[in-house]
Amino acid sequence: MNVQVIPLAAGECLNIAALTERGAAWRIRAYPAGFALLLHPAQGAVLFDTGYSPRVQTLMRRWPGLLYGLVTPVRLHSSQTALARLARLGITTSDVRHLIVSHLHADHVGALRDFPAADIYLDAGAYPPLRGLRGLRAVRRAFLPELLPPDFEARSRALTFESAPPAFAPFETVADVFGDGSMYALPVPGHAPGMIALVVRTQDNAALDGDGSGLTLLASDAAWSAKAARSGEQGHPLSNLLFWDVKQGQRSREQLRDWLAAHPRTRVIVSHDAPEPEPAAPEPDA
Repeated sequence: MNVQVIPLAAGECLNIAALTERGAAWRIRAYPAGFALLLHPAQGAVLFDTGYSPRVQTLMRRWPGLLYGLVTPVRLHSSQTALARLARLGITTSDVRHLIVSHLHADHVGALRDFPAADIYLDAGAYPPLRGLRGLRAVRRAFLPELLPPDFEARSRALTFESAPPAFAPFETVADVFGDGSMYALPVPGHAPGMIALVVRTQDNAALDGDGSGLTLLASDAAWSAKAARSGEQGHPLSNLLFWDVKQGQRSREQLRDWLAAHPRTRVIVSHDAPEPEPAAPEPDA
């Protein structure tokens, strides 16, 4: 099963570099709001998150979203939205029938309402802790409930997590999203409740228990950079103020680090960093 992964970004946010990378300068840096188009041979165009949308900017111009915009300013041009990015690739909103959500922060579900035909796949633990939050309590959790479509719960599909085969150690559970071995959701909660990462097979018959050749890891916000995902490095302690559960986040980072160490040729893409280039094909044996 061969799935093409096309990393994209819908806008960017501004943050202090030293909060995201140990030893970085205390200056403002722009971070992409990444999402990905996954071209599945049977399921068609699948999205992993959506990035920002003009709707996010509208909410940030009024209370209490104004506070969100002050803490994390957003820049988005109309040419950068998920709809515009996909249109240039020949993908229409009706073409997207499946949308996998890593977690429910505004920079990941900002354009959710733009895809009314899509089933929405997410961890069953992602929404219940946020369902009742409104106003400042929601903003405190980087959650803007107005971004969810009115039929969000009706269209939501809880991922089915089962005992993970040895190839996914140290993860104890994993969800085969479409039941065909093309992509697997890994639980990486902490930054947000029910957050997931996604392992995608980008080459036919890529071995899950090999060195990672033919696999791509979409790590979402489990790390600020691909380098940090591989090292397990965390940001400045002040960044922990943004975490749903700091201890869960640490455990998730360590699990991803260990899995990547066992699968070093896996391509890593995180939401707020430039994607790693695709690994060069190994040279044939002499």
